[in-house]
Amino acid sequence: MNKAELITAVAARIGDKKTASEAVEAVIDTITRTVARGEKVAITGFGIFEKVERAARMARNPATGERVRVKKTSVPKFRAGTRLKGVVSGAIKLPAVKAAPAAKPAKAAKAAKAAPAKAAGRRGAAKAAGRAAARATRKVTATRRTATKKTAARRTTGRRGGR
Repeated sequence: MNKAELITAVAARIGDKKTASEAVEAVIDTITRTVARGEKVAITGFGIFEKVERAARMARNPATGERVRVKKTSVPKFRAGTRLKGVVSGAIKLPAVKAAPAAKPAKAAKAAKAAPAKAAGRRGAAKAAGRAAARATRKVTATRRTATKKTAARRTTGRRGGR
């Protein structure tokens, strides 16, 4: 899932793509700025984002074999939380995803009286949004299956070669 797909998934739960985009951007920006200052961002059950200092060291250029000095550097690090690990391993099941809240009936009735043609267009847009969400779900499921197969294949190959 990339950033655009994440925004679409959040929009499906919130109901507004612009608000979802602003929310995702705000979260990413806040985490980035906080970690850059050297502070930890701990999200209970999800994980911890932190800044880690890597010491200076000697390394080897693989092409020439020459020893080179690598300067000390700071890198971001993420440690998964207990709940996230449980969900990924299958030990914990997530509850069903709630859809975006439905529009209020009073506003829908006023809109239908004022412009009946637009009301039909909204229904079509809602169906299209539902189809897009279904497609996104299918893509995620297919990706997970493929990743599982690749991982299993690698493990089997690694065991035979190691013995």
